[in-house]
Amino acid sequence: MWQLGGDKVRILICDDDARIREKIRECIKIYLQGIEVKRAEIVLFADGNELLKDKGQKDIVFLDIEMSGANGIYVGEKLKEANANVIIIVVTAYSEYLDDAMRFQVFRYLSKPLDRQRLLRNMKDAVAQYYSIQSMEKKIPIETKQGVHILPLSSIICVEAQGKKVVVHTVVQDFDSVQNMQYWQDKLPPDIFFRTHRSFLVNMGYVKEFDHSLVHLTEERCQAYLTKRKYREFREAYLLYLEGMGGWG
Repeated sequence: MWQLGGDKVRILICDDDARIREKIRECIKIYLQGIEVKRAEIVLFADGNELLKDKGQKDIVFLDIEMSGANGIYVGEKLKEANANVIIIVVTAYSEYLDDAMRFQVFRYLSKPLDRQRLLRNMKDAVAQYYSIQSMEKKIPIETKQGVHILPLSSIICVEAQGKKVVVHTVVQDFDSVQNMQYWQDKLPPDIFFRTHRSFLVNMGYVKEFDHSLVHLTEERCQAYLTKRKYREFREAYLLYLEGMGGWG
C-alpha cells in the first residue's frame, strides 16, 4: 500500500467548469482506490483567486487556464514561487498557452475535452513524481570517522570509491564515508541513483551530459566514469528519470 510519505497527499482541482472539476475528481478517486492510497485529500476550486487564498499544502494541482479572476498562468507562477516542488497539471482547451505554461515548469499539459485514460496515466506519473520528491527530501546519515552528518538525500551528487576510501560528494562538502560502496548502492533509491562504474554511484538529477565513457555532472569537481557496457542501460534509466520528472504525457 502506498502511503506517500508520512503526510497526507493533497490534490487540488481548479476549473470554472463544474463538470470538468467533477470528472477530474472521479478519475482521481478511481486511480487512488486502485493503488490503495488512504491518506489523500481532494479539494475543488472554481477560480484561481480562491485557490491562492487556500492555506493548505499543495502537492498536485490540476489547473485550468482561462478562468474568471486570476488566470491559470498567473496562479501557476504564484504556486511555483511558493513551492518549487508543487506538481502542476494544466488542463485547457487552448494550446496557445503551452509556452507560457512551460515557463513555470508545468508537469503535464492536458487538452480538453479530457481523455479519461490519458488523465489516469498522468495521475499515475504525478503520484510517482510526488513520491520521488518526498524520498529526496528525506534526511540521510553520512557517517565518517569524525562523526555523523545528516543531509537531505537530494544533496548527494555522487558516491565515489577511491581505492579503499569511499567519498560521498555533496553540495555542502565531500565526506569520507566509513561505509563501503555496496552499502550506498543498497541505501540509495535506484530510480534516482545509478551505478555507472564500479567506482561511481551517480545522482541523475545532477547529470549535465554523458558519452560512452564519462558522465559530466553539474558540479565540475564530480565527474564519473561510465562503463561502456552500461551505456545503453544508463541512457534508458536516465531518459526514464527525465520522463518521470516532467514532460508532456
